[in-house]
Formats: sequence, structure tokens, C-alpha cells
Amino acid sequence: PDPLSVWPNNYGVWRDEFESLGLEDCLDKTWPMACVYVDDGKTKYLDRCYGRVGRRKLKERLVQGCVSNGVRFHKAKVWQVQHQEFESKVLCDDGVELKGSLVVDASGFASNFVAYDKVRHHGFQIAHGVLAEVDDHPFDLDKMVLMDWRDSHLGNEPYLRASNSRFPTFLYAMPFSSNLIFLEETSLVSRPVLSYMEVKRRMVARLRHLGIRVKRVLEDEKCLIPMGGPLPRIPQEVMAIGGTSGVVHPSTGYMVARTMAVAPVVAFAIAECLGSTRMIRGKQLSGKVLNSMWPIENRLVREFYSYGMETLLKVDLNGNRSFFDAFFNLKPYYWQGFLSSRLTLNELLWLSISLFGHASNPSRFDIVTKCPVPMAKMVGNIALEYIG
Repeated sequence: PDPLSVWPNNYGVWRDEFESLGLEDCLDKTWPMACVYVDDGKTKYLDRCYGRVGRRKLKERLVQGCVSNGVRFHKAKVWQVQHQEFESKVLCDDGVELKGSLVVDASGFASNFVAYDKVRHHGFQIAHGVLAEVDDHPFDLDKMVLMDWRDSHLGNEPYLRASNSRFPTFLYAMPFSSNLIFLEETSLVSRPVLSYMEVKRRMVARLRHLGIRVKRVLEDEKCLIPMGGPLPRIPQEVMAIGGTSGVVHPSTGYMVARTMAVAPVVAFAIAECLGSTRMIRGKQLSGKVLNSMWPIENRLVREFYSYGMETLLKVDLNGNRSFFDAFFNLKPYYWQGFLSSRLTLNELLWLSISLFGHASNPSRFDIVTKCPVPMAKMVGNIALEYIG
């Protein structure tokens, strides 16, 4: 609602993703490695540089691009969008009416202007995070903590320990210095959404166990990300981009780098249609643009990621530990490609075979007993995509 306001949340990306977009100067902090605490006895070290997005830097870059290209801003709330055959009208709460050949909706998950053919049966990632000044902390300054699945901090909290075993959360941490750190307790995915107060209580117990005493909270954030669910109907009058367009990774919740990568593709498709001598307009225009974002291969790949989400919904703490223990034993090409949404469907199939080979026997049992229903759903959806 306010284009010039500062984005409130912290965003993390793999540095190579932003380098490929020419945005590496929009990272305000990087760590040469990441680590995953599988349990109290096992830690994985990931040789891949991670960065925190410089929110002010990135916003300034985007706004400067808008200004230099003559973009006009109008600050208001939209209460209705009306469509005619070749033109749409946006009605604002201040009485202003905006007309255009295409309406692009980037207003997020709660949008009422984008239509879907299926029920939006999301999984949910919820997190409580703080950027805090602390006396000290136990983490290495050259490694960000991607996941800390340890649960020894819940030893004296029987209810929280039992709840965490069934609906696990992990710590995500960015250490900036010995006295400044971003800490976030995260539920990777749950359905229904895990209670925010439950997540917060687990974080308090974790910090107490780690001996981290917060002196001052500089930023306090609550993060709620719907994951998975159907793609927008194709075609329709409104073009969705961002959270409401399905670009959120169904298995991880990541979306910033993916959105930045797909934006030029969408922009090119819009320009090509509007500049065409065929004068492509209306539903045909938005359909072509949406198909540029979601060609058949990308839709099939997304079904696989959604299958991953549905599988994670069915496993407990030990299941998550076993899964990520095997996942990060894969060749870097596969686990990096999975997290960055850049594997082909054939590569994802090879990943699955390799993952099963690296998995422990309990993890294989989980795969055999808990995956058939999500797998059948994925196969059915892929078949429908091919038929469609």
C-alpha cells in the first residue's frame, strides 16, 4: 500500500541466485557457508554462500528503475476491477478510475481479484523472528544457520517437546557479529497453520537453553507464508505476479529470487503482446502472459515441489531430520537446484532415486508408507496438465 515504505521482513537468498540476476550489490551481508544441525550429534556444512537482502538497497534499485522509465505511482486502495473485452478499469477508494490493457496484481496472498479453478488448499510456513542485540551467542560468524533441528532445549518442557515432535520447528539464524544476530523460529510447513504463540514459546525455550540473553530487540517480525495450492486460472482478465501467482517454492517457502527472475520474462511477454500488430488484448493477453510464467515444464516441476510439501506435512521431527540428512548428502547440483527451483522434471526424478538411495531405513519406511497418496495426487495432476 505504500511504495516508498521500508520492507519489514528479513529476506535471505543464495548469493549465486542474486549474482545471476545482477543484484549481488543488493546484499548487505553474506556468509561463505551455511550449516544444518540435524540433531545434537550431527551437523551438515554447506559450501554455498548465503546472503541477506539489503531491503533498502533493493527497493531503491527497483524504484530508480521505475522512475527512469516513466512509471507513475498512484497511492490508493483498489475496491473493484471491471473488465471489458479489450480494456480493464481499476476503481480506487479515492474516486480515481485507472484504465489499462492489462491489470497486474502484485498485492499478495490476500488478493480478491485473481481467480482459481481449484480450492486453495495451502500448507503454511509460520515464523517468529527478531534482530537482536545480545550479550553473546554460540554460532560461528562465517556460517549462517539454515536449519537447527535440535530439541534438547525442550527437555524440561514435556508439552512443548511432544508438540515439537509431531509439528517440528527449527531455528534459522544470521549472525552479524558476536553481539548482533537475527534469530527466527520456523515451522517449515504445517496444515492447519501452527499457532504463532506456540512458535514463540519454543523460541524462548531455545534461546534460554543456548544461553542467548537478548539485550535489545531492533526488529520483531511475524512471517506467515501460504505454500503450494493451485496456480491461477489461465486465462483470466487479471495477471497475477508474486505470492498470489504460485511462485512461492511449495517445499521451502522461498520466493524473492524466483520472483525477481521471472519478472523480466513476464515483462517481455506483456511488451510483445501490447506491441503486436495483432493487438492481443483481454483474456488472450493475460493468458499468454501467464503461460510465459508457467509453461508446461514449469507447471510439471511445480507439481513435484508440491508433492515434496505434501510429504513433509506427513513426517514428524525425526522424519524431517532423516530427510534433510539424506537431502544434503546429495550432489550439490541436486540439492542446490532443488532449493533454487532450477531442476528439470527428469532431474527431479533422478534426485528422488538418489535421495532414496541416501536415506536411512526409517526414512525409506516413511517414503514407502507416507508418500503414496501425495505421489498419486502428483501423478494425477501431471496427467491433467498433459491432457490440458
